[in-house]
Amino acid sequence: MIVDVHAHYLPTSYRPMLETLTGRPGKPTAPATPDARQIFAAMSDEPGMINQRIDMMDDAGVERQILSPGSLAPYATESQLAVEAAHMLNDSYCELTNSRPNRFSAFVSLPLPHIDASLEEMRRGLDELGMVGVAFSCSVFNRSTAEVEFEPLYAEMNARGTALFFHPCQNGICSPFINDYGFTTAAGASLEDTAIVLHLIKRNIPARYPNIKIIIPHLGGLIPMQLARLDGQASTPDLLSPPSMMARSLYYDTVGWGSQAALRCACEAFGAEHLVPGSDFSALLTVESYRRTFEYIKESRLSDQEIEKILYSNVSALFDFDNAKSWG
Repeated sequence: MIVDVHAHYLPTSYRPMLETLTGRPGKPTAPATPDARQIFAAMSDEPGMINQRIDMMDDAGVERQILSPGSLAPYATESQLAVEAAHMLNDSYCELTNSRPNRFSAFVSLPLPHIDASLEEMRRGLDELGMVGVAFSCSVFNRSTAEVEFEPLYAEMNARGTALFFHPCQNGICSPFINDYGFTTAAGASLEDTAIVLHLIKRNIPARYPNIKIIIPHLGGLIPMQLARLDGQASTPDLLSPPSMMARSLYYDTVGWGSQAALRCACEAFGAEHLVPGSDFSALLTVESYRRTFEYIKESRLSDQEIEKILYSNVSALFDFDNAKSWG
């Protein structure tokens, strides 16, 4: 059975808090388009939606989803508000994972950018709530989460050997070349994925904290196509190993919007053993079924052995599913 490492969940109880955090009332509760309403409804706990989600999982052969909030993370400039939001979100996730312990696990979300509070919430989430890893946005208030101020969080995750899942925050890498042309999500998300890998490499995070099992979404954005060029033009003396080696030490989920070319490129660049199943639930439901999100991997020109690794085997290197506490 498949474990989906990239699935989003928006509890109803968190929505008023989210509106306070974003300053954009109605964003998650009254989306402007029918497609957006479908996305938010599917990722919610509205009546019947959890059972519908499980039905889709069964149809797709997905045993478990690992939940995270994506771009709706509990970040606030004021520490107390961020902590309140993180507690509310993580407690809601814990409630669901405890009620369906065989179907859902969750990443702990942190009250960033507040480091001491985030260290405490990481401890609470991993040790008390039974969460299976940590979720980060690629940036927080336009500061890359690879920056030096986040170093204590990496040190703690490295000591624990935990999984770390990154996700774009939908800022289009702060570029008017992207945002002013309306590509914040369609192209900007992939550029955020690309940027965080570049930042992690520049800061030597994979080399200095090798016990963190880092997962980058969306097949790593542009990174699969850049490894040779990065080695040729970015191998500076401050790097502890070549850029391609650090990039290949990370894991990447398979969200590719059905692109066989992108999947094959990532598999050749990183190796099949560094790809893990992801769906971006429920974003792709407007263009394909949940089942189809994984079927495209089975229908690729990859070998049967590579497909087996990607869909069924690699996740075991990231999560201890035999540990009862890991199931919430």
